[in-house]
Amino acid sequence: MAPLRIYFDRLLDAVAPKVPRRELSDEERLALVRRHGDFSLAYSTAVQQKLSYFSEGDGYIAFGTKMSRHFALGDPVADPADRPGYIKRFVEAAGGPWFVQIGADTAKVLAGLGYQVNRLGIDTRLLLPAHDFSGKRNETVRYSERWLAKKGFLLAEGTGDMLQEEIKQLSADWRKKRIIKRWEMGFLNRRFSEELGAGMRRFLLHSPEGRLLAILDFDPLFRDGKVIGYTTAFKRKQTDATPHAEVGLTKFAVDRFREEGISQVTLGLSPLLDIEPSGFAESDFWRNTFQRAYNSPWVNRSRFNLQGQAAFKRRFHGLEEPTYIAFRKGTFVEMLGLLRLTKAI
Repeated sequence: MAPLRIYFDRLLDAVAPKVPRRELSDEERLALVRRHGDFSLAYSTAVQQKLSYFSEGDGYIAFGTKMSRHFALGDPVADPADRPGYIKRFVEAAGGPWFVQIGADTAKVLAGLGYQVNRLGIDTRLLLPAHDFSGKRNETVRYSERWLAKKGFLLAEGTGDMLQEEIKQLSADWRKKRIIKRWEMGFLNRRFSEELGAGMRRFLLHSPEGRLLAILDFDPLFRDGKVIGYTTAFKRKQTDATPHAEVGLTKFAVDRFREEGISQVTLGLSPLLDIEPSGFAESDFWRNTFQRAYNSPWVNRSRFNLQGQAAFKRRFHGLEEPTYIAFRKGTFVEMLGLLRLTKAI
């Protein structure tokens, strides 16, 4: 069945609008990210496999293609002043592509081009140094760190070549307990690697006996060649790890970034959280569908634990920023293409 599906995918992709693609090397993409990669997905657009690039050399829009439609991933990696022009040219070349997990500025440009713009979820931003886990509302976060220290757990930062075999095994064990075990989600996420990419940071939690219990990887955020922040990229933990593991390890990492003078940490997308009116022309149908999906016990139990992920990120009481999805035609077929691109189905 899979070869037949691949065959039909290739047929459909062949009739998609012919977008001029530019072959950017890894070094060229990362160089552009270091100049303009100030949003959560920027680094991932540069290093994720199987993406295409619409580029004029001074920036790019990353996109994927499925079922004859193109889907842009995140905002343009370009000078902010040049992003509206990139968006308009890509829209024209790609025949009305969808834009997925974009910020408010990109959403505003697309609304002006006749797009419908719906909320897709929330990205949580911790603004440093002001966000320091003080106060009553962060008491549970502080308690997790104290509990780990009291019980003899070890929290530390690791380098790219540390414990790769242990990390590989931990990730494999973690995958066996996921709702969907056969594959990892794509597009909005990239495949996990035990090797760190350039500029990434990794934090480790070991049990008192020395067993690796959890890892937390971060992608860098850049502006004008300087690291301005980090965004959560991957989390892995043993299924029998204490509930304090992720919370304590996240606090440990954020505290380290604050000490280094980093200005922000983003926790990434909480999909379908707080799907309220977007403030733009939008699809009532998809807003209602997203709301029902978030509240659906079947979706949370059988496909993706949307509510659990949102609850974890809300423990840190960061600034919640809406992210958006934009389209000219929000048809079932196009949504099916996006779901297949993300490997949600």
